[in-house]
Amino acid sequence: MKRFRFHLDKLLELRLYYEGEAELALAKAMGELQSIQNRLEQLAEERAEAAAERFRPGRTVAQIQATDLYILRLDKTKESLLEAAARAELVVAEKRQAYLDASRDRKVLDKLKEKRQKEYKYELSLEEIKIVDDISSGSRARKNTVDGD
Repeated sequence: MKRFRFHLDKLLELRLYYEGEAELALAKAMGELQSIQNRLEQLAEERAEAAAERFRPGRTVAQIQATDLYILRLDKTKESLLEAAARAELVVAEKRQAYLDASRDRKVLDKLKEKRQKEYKYELSLEEIKIVDDISSGSRARKNTVDGD
């Protein structure tokens, strides 16, 4: 019997490639979102430090005003980063869905290949049983002919 061959192997390879590409795109999008979140945390720390520094004893009015302006700039930066984070979350959701779709498409072909492989192995075992039966019945017939039955 000829060896097992899945006729859709090229399509399966292509779907594996697409799944890998979708996974990489998702990882990149998640990395960008994490980068924004890290920057937001850093900004919150800077703001807390600036607020603590604002009314430290011995500061002049000009220094307090400069600190206030710095805090305002940090707040504006925070708002823009929050907007960027919201956009990045939408991109992550989109990339996650694309990855899930690609993964589902690949799994369909994987299951079909497994099913065909199982059928092939079943057919192979049936053929082997027939061959063994033919061999054993042939030797019995030869023995009966030699013995004169």
